[in-house]
Amino acid sequence: MSDPNDYTVGWICAIDTEYVAAQEFLDEEHPRLASQDPNDNNIYTLGRVGQHNVVIACLPHWNYGLVSAANVASDMLRTFTNVRFGLMVGVGGGVPTKQDIRLGDVVVSSLDYANGAVYQYDFGQTVQDKAFRATGHLDAPPLLLQAAVQDLKATYRRHGNQIDKAIAAVLERNPRLEEEYRRPDPITDRLYKNTFTHAGPSHQSCTSVCGDDESTLIIRDARQKYDDNPKVHYGLIASSNQLMKDALIRDRLAEEKGVLCFEMEAAGLMNHFKCLVIRGICDYSDSHKNDVWKGYAAMAAAAYAKDLLGRITPTKVAAERKLSELLANGQSN
Repeated sequence: MSDPNDYTVGWICAIDTEYVAAQEFLDEEHPRLASQDPNDNNIYTLGRVGQHNVVIACLPHWNYGLVSAANVASDMLRTFTNVRFGLMVGVGGGVPTKQDIRLGDVVVSSLDYANGAVYQYDFGQTVQDKAFRATGHLDAPPLLLQAAVQDLKATYRRHGNQIDKAIAAVLERNPRLEEEYRRPDPITDRLYKNTFTHAGPSHQSCTSVCGDDESTLIIRDARQKYDDNPKVHYGLIASSNQLMKDALIRDRLAEEKGVLCFEMEAAGLMNHFKCLVIRGICDYSDSHKNDVWKGYAAMAAAAYAKDLLGRITPTKVAAERKLSELLANGQSN
C-alpha cells in the first residue's frame, strides 16, 4: 500500500468529469492507502506525474462550492502532511470579451495586483446608493508555481503547446472515453450576444433551439496557422458559490476587474491551501450552457497541469513549506 508521506502535490477536482481527466494524465497509478486520518472523509487516487508523486481528490457528489472545496483541502492535509502546494484543475466559464477565449481553451490564475489571482466576487458589502465593493483579496499562488507558469508560457510562445496532441494520445490509449472527451465539432462553439438568452430548456443544446442567426451571434474569424488551438490564457479568475449564467454581469466584471473566467471552488482554497487554479473553458458564463465541451475542457486543463509539473524539480518542491504546518500555524504565506 502507498505511504501518504511520499506525496508532495495535492490535486483537487470538483466533478467526476475532471477527476477522470486527472487520472488519465498520471504517468503511473499507485495503490490506494491502507489507512488515513479518521477525520479525513476524502477518497484518493494516487500516482506519479513526471518526477512528482501526486494525490488527487474530488469533491463529494453534488457538493459543489467554496465550503466543500475548503473541506476537501483541509481533509487532504490531515492525511498527506507533506503536501507543499495544490492544483485546482477542472472546467470553468470563459469571458470572451477581454481576450479571444474560445471553448476548449485554458485559463490559468495569474497575479493581478489589485485582486490577486482569484477574485471572490460575492464577498464584500453594498453601501446604500453605491455599488458592491469587495472587502478582501485572496492570496496569490506560491512563487514557485508563478515561476513555472512564466517558464511554460515562454515555451508555448516559442514552440506552441501540445495540449490537443496530448489529449489525442490519452483517447488512443483509452478509446472508451472518446465519445465524452474528444474535441467537439467546431460548429457547437457559438458565442451569442450578451442580450440574447437561451431560447429553450437548459438541457436542450443551442444547436437545436438557439440557431445560428447572425443577428444573435458574435462572428469570429478562424484561428490562424500559428495560433494555438486550444490556447492558454493567463489572468484573473472569479470565484463564488453561485454559477455565473448572466452575460451582462459577466461583461461588467470583465470590464471592471479584467476577469477571464468564472468558477465555484477556488475562493475556498486560496488563503489556506496554496494553489494554482487551472480551468478548461466549457461555456461562456451565460445562459447558453450545455455539457458538449465539458469533457474536452477537463482534459485540456489536466494536460496543462501535467506540463506545468514538468517544469518543477522535486528539490524545489521539497524546499517549500508544508501546507499542513502553515495551516496549523494559521499562516497563509
